[in-house]
Amino acid sequence: MEITEVRIKLVEEAGEKLKAFCSITLDNCFVVRDLKIIEGANGLFVAMPSRRLTAHCPHCGTKNHLKACYCNQCGARLREPPIPRDAEGRERLYADIAHPINSACREMIQRKVIEAFHQERVRASQPGYVSRYEDYETGQFQADAPQATKPSGESTRGGPVGKPPAARPPQGPHSRPAENKAPSSRPNSSAEAG
Repeated sequence: MEITEVRIKLVEEAGEKLKAFCSITLDNCFVVRDLKIIEGANGLFVAMPSRRLTAHCPHCGTKNHLKACYCNQCGARLREPPIPRDAEGRERLYADIAHPINSACREMIQRKVIEAFHQERVRASQPGYVSRYEDYETGQFQADAPQATKPSGESTRGGPVGKPPAARPPQGPHSRPAENKAPSSRPNSSAEAG
């Protein structure tokens, strides 16, 4: 596995532990977004994308985060459920959505992301700096643009009804794989195609 692209979005709030958000592209095929670069007691480290752990409301069954005092759906007062703890005894309030399975992979990701972070800080100090990181939450990319309505008999995706939409180049933090790469080295790849 190779990290083929790293994009950094610097956080410019002084005194904060969170220094940047990051997305990584693996083998020009798979993107992992929302990694965080955090200033810890021992320097910078990369935190994987995560979600809050939840428990169900005993009254309506809705999921609420573990520290919630009241249900987000029915408003019932919640008893604090037993909170899971990690090996060091710290409360686990979040779970990683994606994470490396072994330490070698974690170290490779950490090294590449921290290196890209330092390069991005140098670029940010240059006049005319514009971040390459796409902020998807703002809706500023083409896929979220409203579709124009078409006359009857045509879809809003750019072609006659019943035909698949035309292929578009990748958007966001993706880059097109190199055109001159060697064919797949997977065994039986030709048998899978037929």
